[in-house]
Amino acid sequence: MRRSSAFKKTDVTRATRAVLAAGLEVARVEINKDGVIVVVPGKPGECNHGDEASNPWDKVLTDAADKERAA
Repeated sequence: MRRSSAFKKTDVTRATRAVLAAGLEVARVEINKDGVIVVVPGKPGECNHGDEASNPWDKVLTDAADKERAA
């Protein structure tokens, strides 16, 4: 038997519109399995290196590419 979803599309839309109405851009929307919706402000596709959710290997790969270009 399929259980009901912890959130609805209208919940996500409402949260996103509230952030946009505040004059901010939406970088991403995170929803955990309990249905908690987190709207992260910022530019879409922007990587926040100070954010705990960012991938620590991004900096390693960027540094390696910079060194290769300099050589």
